[in-house]
Amino acid sequence: MNKTLSVSELNEQIKTLLETTFSTVYVEGEVSNLTYHNSGHIYFSIKDKSSIISCVMFRGNAQYLKFRLEVGQKIVISGNLTVYTPRGNYQLLCSKIEPSGVGALALAYEQLKTKLQIKGYFDSAIKKQLPQFPKTIYVITSNTGAAIEDMKKVLANRYPMAKMILLPTLVQGEGAKENIVRNIKIADSLAQETKSNLIIVGRGGGSIEDLWAFNEEVVADAIYNVKTPIISAVGHESDFVISDFVADVRASTPSNAIEISTPNINDLRQYLDILSDDYNQKFKTVVFQKEQALKHLLSSFGQHSLIKRFELTQSTITTLKQQYSSIYSQILYSKQQLIQNINNSYNLNHPNKKDKKGFVQLTHNNKIIDLKDLEQNDIVTLQNSSFIVDCEVISKKAI
Repeated sequence: MNKTLSVSELNEQIKTLLETTFSTVYVEGEVSNLTYHNSGHIYFSIKDKSSIISCVMFRGNAQYLKFRLEVGQKIVISGNLTVYTPRGNYQLLCSKIEPSGVGALALAYEQLKTKLQIKGYFDSAIKKQLPQFPKTIYVITSNTGAAIEDMKKVLANRYPMAKMILLPTLVQGEGAKENIVRNIKIADSLAQETKSNLIIVGRGGGSIEDLWAFNEEVVADAIYNVKTPIISAVGHESDFVISDFVADVRASTPSNAIEISTPNINDLRQYLDILSDDYNQKFKTVVFQKEQALKHLLSSFGQHSLIKRFELTQSTITTLKQQYSSIYSQILYSKQQLIQNINNSYNLNHPNKKDKKGFVQLTHNNKIIDLKDLEQNDIVTLQNSSFIVDCEVISKKAI
């Protein structure tokens, strides 16, 4: 069973789908329902014979509109589709608006863009990576505009370790395209002397006529042929020129070119602190592991050393001695007891004891026997040290 969506979830999914699918559209139609809001935003619709679409141009783009919209006017809009999720309405978010009927500059722009795209000038596969830590930044722009001053401030605050070299350049008017091409070649030649360099070519905002030098084919060729990573930073965020598509990276403004091409030194300081802590921790871990391994080796060596072997052998000898002493004592005691028994038996049967008056040795069948074992008519022998007497038992009775 499919998951049930809330209204907000559905609108958000529609918004994502529309904004990713129609990220850049060009629409022609007739202006209607026009409202210039106090905020500076422009709300209107465009329509044709059978359909109508809501449109909005926010103040950030509306301030660069070169003419005033009027109801019934035919226009061409470049922008993207978006959804106002609280109401579920989709609308065309306008970035540029031009009167219908493409002008000469706009037509030349589209023709050159198509030509260079076919030649592969815009292919992402040929784009060069910017150096992570640039050493020298060659800037091709006017030395009198506000753009270069903004770039200097951003670089000084963001990454003062990099050196900026300005190549003063005409960026509009007669001779601008030739001057831009020449300085691009000079910067590329200088940048090849050492690694980790890059080039920024651009200028501040202006009209399409002011920016036109960056839409020239010779400038596009010069950018395409450089060996050094190059950033195009022309005009404001809403301005797109041919150099933006050819360069390795497009920056929305000259200041933004510095931001995207340099690391933040404060971030680097924090990163270095993290690296230092990580290094110290890993170093301590490695030292501890090596100490444990050394202790293990020393213990293992001690267990198998000659001294340990001698101690083990000595312990074995001591144990054997103790066992031998114990067994010897047991054997000795056993023999002593046997001797004692023999001695006692000898003493009991000593011939001298046979000479005691009234005492003789009684034997029967050559065996010493007790009186109680005799029977009537037994033949017995009485013996002392001097005489042997054979006798017959006449009678036997207990006392």
